[in-house]
Amino acid sequence: MSLLILGIVLFLGVHLIRVVVPGFRRSMISSLGEPGWKIGYSIASIATLILLIYGFGQARDATPIWSPPIWMSHITILLMLFALICLVASLLPAGHIAVRTKHPMVLSVKIWAFAHLLSNGDGAAMLLFAAFLAWGVITRISLKRRERAGEISLRPFVSAKYDLYAIVIGIVVWGLIIWKLHGWIIGVSPLVM
Repeated sequence: MSLLILGIVLFLGVHLIRVVVPGFRRSMISSLGEPGWKIGYSIASIATLILLIYGFGQARDATPIWSPPIWMSHITILLMLFALICLVASLLPAGHIAVRTKHPMVLSVKIWAFAHLLSNGDGAAMLLFAAFLAWGVITRISLKRRERAGEISLRPFVSAKYDLYAIVIGIVVWGLIIWKLHGWIIGVSPLVM
């Protein structure tokens, strides 16, 4: 469990640098340049993600804290559809979904984390998903403050066709994850109850 905790702290810490120490990013860009900062940030993100995944794998057989009812997994599967549509919308030019949700990737992570908290009762999973949900909430609050301060602006609407793309691609990815990918990558099929 200690590796999982370390992985969570480091991974989410890297992704909260702008929130916790806003001047650090600017000073690193000044000394390393934009490409140097991006390379270093990417390496730190990948390394801490690997540690987090390894730590979660080691802690997966933790003692159950609660036993979710079987129907919770159905809710998780449904919520993941919305999470994937938001994720895809965040990667495309802005349609109505991206504009109305403002930060669809952050919303996607929050939905993913909340959905998985509903259907996982072991300590390791609850710690992981609660940490990501907290990260999403903190990040959203920070983004709202930065918007008000004029530091960032929201993406302008481009076309409603990107909503259709987000929905279709989100459904396809959702289907693939449920059908095979979750079992291959995570080792647990969401359809096995």
